[in-house]
Amino acid sequence: MKAKDLMSTKPEILTPETTLKEAAIKMQKKDIGFLPIGENDRLIGVITDRDIAIRGVAAGKDPTKTTVKDIMTSEVDYCFEKDTAVKVADMMSDLQVRRLMVLNDDKRLVGIISLGDFATKSHDDALSGKTTNAISCH
Repeated sequence: MKAKDLMSTKPEILTPETTLKEAAIKMQKKDIGFLPIGENDRLIGVITDRDIAIRGVAAGKDPTKTTVKDIMTSEVDYCFEKDTAVKVADMMSDLQVRRLMVLNDDKRLVGIISLGDFATKSHDDALSGKTTNAISCH
């Protein structure tokens, strides 16, 4: 099984100018806690609901004026769509992340793999459990 078989496709991508409020509303509507940020057809960062709460609201930033670029994480962890499920699981475990961006050979975003995707799509309970345990117990 490859990353492309596990990933959620067609991810919503925010522009750097999206406000924190707009990002939070998109997360609420889609019932997700994570969104990639892109500019000029390139992935430049990611933002989570936790980023909005901690780096934004708790830091006193105005969510209607502060943009996602102001608080995003610019180091993006990713794999390639051709990577095996085992390689992806190892990467997630080693990096201690619950999500990886999935890129094609041209380094364009084509999907996202989350722990939930492993649990529902991998059909490998041992790999799914091992990965979840490795990430959650550190």
